[in-house]
Order: sequence, then structure tokens, then C-alpha cells
Amino acid sequence: MTEVAPSAPSIRERLNREVDVASLAVFRILFGTLMTFGLGRFLISGWVEELFVRPSFFFKYKGFEWVEVWGPTGLYVHFSIIIIAAICVALGLFYRFSLVIFLIGFTWIQLMDQTNYLNHYYLVVLVSALLLFLPANAALSIDAHRDPNIARDTVPAWTVYLLRYQVAMVYIFAAVAKVGTDWLFHAQPLSIWLSARSDLPLIGPWLAEPWMAFAMSWGGLLYDGAIVGFLLWRRSRPYAYIAVIAFHMMTWALFDIGMFPFIMAVFTTIFFAPDWPRRFIEFKSVDREITSRPLGGWRLGVVMIWCSFHLIFPLRHLAHSGDVLWNEIGMRYAWKVMVREKMGSITYRVERLSDGREWQVNPGDYLEPRQLSEMSSQPDMIAQLAHHIRADFVQRGRGEVAVRVDALVSLNGRPAHRMIDPQADLTRLSKCLDAYILPEPNQPPLDPWSKDG
Repeated sequence: MTEVAPSAPSIRERLNREVDVASLAVFRILFGTLMTFGLGRFLISGWVEELFVRPSFFFKYKGFEWVEVWGPTGLYVHFSIIIIAAICVALGLFYRFSLVIFLIGFTWIQLMDQTNYLNHYYLVVLVSALLLFLPANAALSIDAHRDPNIARDTVPAWTVYLLRYQVAMVYIFAAVAKVGTDWLFHAQPLSIWLSARSDLPLIGPWLAEPWMAFAMSWGGLLYDGAIVGFLLWRRSRPYAYIAVIAFHMMTWALFDIGMFPFIMAVFTTIFFAPDWPRRFIEFKSVDREITSRPLGGWRLGVVMIWCSFHLIFPLRHLAHSGDVLWNEIGMRYAWKVMVREKMGSITYRVERLSDGREWQVNPGDYLEPRQLSEMSSQPDMIAQLAHHIRADFVQRGRGEVAVRVDALVSLNGRPAHRMIDPQADLTRLSKCLDAYILPEPNQPPLDPWSKDG
């Protein structure tokens, strides 16, 4: 009798097979611990005062203008509650309730001022939302110790794969964003940033060399494009993780990018085999057999919608004409990490409609230095401040006004170029962002080999 070879498992079978709970539990612990440290650092460093107490105006996300910025006491209470929630997540104490508090509280912080948007804050929001629906408290948690019905030795593989997918999207789209002439053929903006660190001991002179900027530009593209594959391959995984640590610690040392390197170093642990923590931690086994509910029906549909959204949404800039690095349409939430350096000079021109009288307004009169730096090269924020200036003039009894802007912006070392139509009244434009953004400059970026640069 001829033996029939077993058929390969289907995709659904692969998603629903049981895997060790260990990596998911440790991911939860690391996530909660890192968030506790990061938010505590935020408090201790005085950034609550700098970012939310001192400013008199806050840029709002479209549709979230209603999100309030608390007073000083409310802010510190808000941050304290989120820190406690992060600690509870790490401990696995009231896990889902704590995650809901953390997710709402952390998201609220991000929505208070658009100025403070960072890719890794967005990633934290997404991972928090995913963890809310994953059984990451099934082991190494106070919840599982108090309620044996929560404890389990295994979880469906899709719970691990979903986190891997979310982290992979960061690297994949970061690589896609680097496929451009500025990054690959002009080594910009890395050349600008590295030459600014030429005063560092030992390596400083090397950082000012053009070949170093090109080596790091191409190396960054290769790293982002290949690291997910090497993390997924069992044989290369340990070496790939060493590369993750080395790469992110290097970027942390050279650039001011906050917690991002530490977040990626923690999040990429999910790529290791699900049982990897058992080599270092003793887990209490569950004496009962647990069968997970298969991923199917509406639950499978929700997962597919989530994955499809995060595959398509970062590409929305393709629906608009022009360079996304210039017009910023679709720049946020797209994992375009470290691909542009922009500097802007902004002056508003306010004209009273009744008699034509004009005032020149310095945006620094309304903004803190960090807000001014971020706003000065982002068209939607420039328009948002124009509306605020108009409301301020009307409130002060100066009558109805038109607000125009002279916005000169340099992208990746190019000569300053006008970004906004100077004749457009920014307070009376259509909702189409393209209506007032001028085309990107035709000049090449700053040449790293130029002695004048």
C-alpha cells in the first residue's frame, strides 16, 4: 500500500494551532514596565510643564478638537493614573480594565496637542489596543494567580502573529519610505544630522565624512527592509536581534528620538519562539486542558480588516499629487521614520476687510519654541494657527480679517522655497489641503560632498 504524505496545514490551521503562552506574557510585562518607565521619565524631566502647561494654544487633530488640556493639577493626576495603569498591566492585575485606562489615557495625551506626534507614540496606541483583546494575562500575572480559570499554558498562534504583524509594518514601511533620491543618492537628511554631531569624541570626524552618511543611508534601508525576514527565520533570529539592539542603540546615541529605540528593542522580542522565556523563568503549569475558540467568523473578519487597514492606510499619500515629504499629506501614521529635515520661516499677514489695514504677525507670539519649530513646515498646522489668529483679532475688536502667510521652507538642505500660496486667505479655503500648498522645489537637496554645504 502506498503511503500518502500528510497535507500541509492550512492557513486557518496555522493561525489556530496552540503555541506557548510564555512570550505573550513576557511581552505584556515588558510593555507595562517600559510604559511605566517612559511616563515616569516624562514627569521627572519636566515635560508636562513644557508641553502642556506653558503653551497658550494647542494644535488639534481634525475631529478631536473637543479633547481638552487639563490644568496643571489635572495633568499630573492624569499622568499618575496612566502610570498606575501601566504598572497594573505589567503585573497582570485587573489586566483588561488597566489596559482600557492606559489606552484611553495615553491616547488622550497624544490628542491634546498635534505638535507632539511621534511614530512610536502611535505604535504604543496600536499595540495597547491589540493587547486589550489578547490573553496576555494568562500567565505570570496576578489575575491568573487569583483566578485559575484565566491561567493557561498555551494560546492560539494568531495572538502572537498579530503582534508580529504590527511591529513588522513599522520596519517594512520605514524601508519603503527610504526608497527615494534624497535618501539613497544624496544621503539626506542623514548628512545634515551626522555632520551636526562631528564634535563627538573619537567618531565625530568620521560622522562629518560624506561617505559615512551614504553608508548609513544605505545601511538603514537594508536593515529596515531585511530585519523582519531575519527575525522570522529561526536560524538567523538571535543574530538579527543583536542587530536590532545594535542598530537602535546607535540611533539613540546619535539622534534625539526619545524612547523609540527602547520600544523597538522590547517589541521585537515577540519574534522569538513562543516558549523562549521558559529558558529563564519558571512557569506554573495548568493542570487542565484548554481549547481555544477558533479564529473564524466575525472575529476572523475583524482581524483581516485590522491587518488590511494597516497595510493600506500608510499608502494613502499616493492618492495625492506631490511629494509627501513636502506637503505632509499622509505623512503621519505612515511610518516614514527619519526621512526628512525641514526648517521654515513663517510670517502671517493679517488684513482687516473693512479698510484694508494690514498687520504682520509673528507666530512666536502665540506658540512655544517647540510648537513653532514643528508648525513652521507643516501646512495643516500653519492653516490651523491662521484660524486661531483670525479668532484672536475678532475677539480683540479689530473686525473681520483675512489671514495670509509667507512660508519659506527648506527640505533636506534645499534652498528655502515658498510652501503656501501667499495670496490665499487660509481661513476661507476649501477643505482640500492641496488648494493652498505650492509644488515642491525642483532643486536637489544639499550635496554632502560640497565644501560649501
